Amino acid sequence: MNILKHISAFFGKWMAVIVLAVAALALFVPRSCLWIQTSWVNYLLMVVMFGMGLTLRLSDFALVFTRPKDIIIGCVAQFTIMPLLAFVLSKIFALDVALMAGVVLVGTCPGGTSSNVITYLSKGDVALSVGMTSVNTILAPLITPAITYLLLRTTVHVDILAMFLSIIKVVIIPIALGFVINRFFGKLTERVSSVLPLVSVLAICLIVAAVVSHNAEKILSTGAVVFAVVILHNLLGYACGFGLGKLLHMENAKTKALSVEIGMQNSGLATSLAGTAFPTLAMATVPGAIFSVWHNISGAVLANIYRRMGTAEETNV
Repeated sequence: MNILKHISAFFGKWMAVIVLAVAALALFVPRSCLWIQTSWVNYLLMVVMFGMGLTLRLSDFALVFTRPKDIIIGCVAQFTIMPLLAFVLSKIFALDVALMAGVVLVGTCPGGTSSNVITYLSKGDVALSVGMTSVNTILAPLITPAITYLLLRTTVHVDILAMFLSIIKVVIIPIALGFVINRFFGKLTERVSSVLPLVSVLAICLIVAAVVSHNAEKILSTGAVVFAVVILHNLLGYACGFGLGKLLHMENAKTKALSVEIGMQNSGLATSLAGTAFPTLAMATVPGAIFSVWHNISGAVLANIYRRMGTAEETNV
């Protein structure tokens, strides 16, 4: 068990590098990863969401009642800033319909689970990050299809019912199951919690490898434009979150959490939903796959920057 803990800690620490290496292998030597089927993506994402559920406690949701203002700010910002940035960037760079659909879908998804880790490494408000991720994820079945439809209804057909059912199946049910197991079998989950990073990173790597390898030719043919849009989308999300925190005079720790939570998306969910919501647009999965790789790299860099900033409490000591 100790060996697994050390391996898990290693994977958690070097997640960005590992995901990048897997993505590069899948992109430039796609045959090496074609054995990983795209039909596995939903199941792999369910594993990640189940792992998230195992880490949740009632106290994480208590934040909604003890600090409702912070949670509301985070939720509203999450589901306005990133979708609007996605839509505007898609228009500015004149993306084709499929890529635009994929970018918007990334923007309308809730924050990614890795945002909690990056917030911790940034010395940010981890409780707020977990609270925002949890609440935004629970709201996603209704809000994600609704915003996607509003932004794309004049461009492409959006199957909002299929999206709703897919999020329930892939996200809500696994999280709820993990939460219930953690609630009634807490001692068991404590024993396995140390290896959860290993399981999550492996699942994320398999998702990235599957999507990238099966779409390698399409990704390379899109040129630098889609990469530029994905990178700007992520970086502007960080910047807007940070700016909003400062504008509202939040403490440094809260501002960091808000910035990370807004900038990092559940791009694995976006990749999964692309096949459900836009079955005829194969390229719609590409932005989510690229975002999955990039935001882990940028998140690691951002954590190093934010960690040096310290917190308001540390500054006043």
